[in-house]
Amino acid sequence: MDRITRERAGGTPSGQQRPTLKTIAFMTGLGITTVSRALKDAPDISHETKERVRLVASQIGYQPNRAGVRLRTGKTNVISLVLSLEEEIMGLTSPLVAGISEILGATPYHLVVTPYRTANNPLDPIRYILETGAADGVIISRTEPRDARVALMMERNLPFVTHGRTVMGLEHPFHDFDNERFAYEAVKRLVERGRRHLMLLEPPPHLTFNVHMRTGFERAVRDFGASIYPFSEVNLDSGLPEIRSACERVMRAPDAPDGIVSGSGSGAVALIAAVESSGRRVGHDIDIVSKEPSTFLQWLRPEIMTMREDIRLAGRELASAVIGRINGRPASELQTLSYPIPTD
Repeated sequence: MDRITRERAGGTPSGQQRPTLKTIAFMTGLGITTVSRALKDAPDISHETKERVRLVASQIGYQPNRAGVRLRTGKTNVISLVLSLEEEIMGLTSPLVAGISEILGATPYHLVVTPYRTANNPLDPIRYILETGAADGVIISRTEPRDARVALMMERNLPFVTHGRTVMGLEHPFHDFDNERFAYEAVKRLVERGRRHLMLLEPPPHLTFNVHMRTGFERAVRDFGASIYPFSEVNLDSGLPEIRSACERVMRAPDAPDGIVSGSGSGAVALIAAVESSGRRVGHDIDIVSKEPSTFLQWLRPEIMTMREDIRLAGRELASAVIGRINGRPASELQTLSYPIPTD
């Protein structure tokens, strides 16, 4: 299509005008109402017409005007992912966003990431979304057993899904990773290697998945006749230098552990550095089992036993659940659990 045709059609060759429904109608020879309904996947519009409209919309870079959509429907077509900066440090953000985007790409919804620091009040971003009407649905993570954000969103009837579970007696959508199974299997693998004195680098104690991981770890230690080396000075929220320093002190102790379970791949890096600085060899003097969101740790240090948490899958499940909730599906139908994937 040449420049003159595009300009007559309301195109944006110079960026001065944005394509509209009228633009698409002109180019396809269809009515504006038909174009609008085709873009909304209306059942009374033929497949061929929908494909023609979508092709033209894609070619001219058409995007619906969010302000107009909100005025007409009261909706923003926005899903807000409320994410802590600590999750970026742990390497979770990119695969999570990729998984969410895979689902939202086939819908009218757009993803907006709302970051916050865990040192701040986690209710603040939720209050902002509620007060400004900034999103139709919310995805939150770092779930607590009695999470005030969950209570507030349920009270205000804001569709949401949690990455993690609660124990509040409130039924809500969630997707979670089975951290109890991960820890149990990790201990089992260490014991099979002859390790008996075990240490856990655990999640922060106020988060629900700490309960799950500790439960699996302690149950497996009992079942397999191992013992626990206490290690609560640091956790997965601690900086890597702090984790390394704490582990170095442990390695100097006369009763140092001979096996370690790490709740994250980044934490395992600090543990490896600490173990090796003490003169011990991973895979010989001590074994480590770690959870990780990819296979990089296992590729780089094959002596580390790893189990993968599919964060991209989590993103897809979370996006599907929040859209389902927006569409009125019962919370009981929007609760999923994923399981550890051995990578060696």
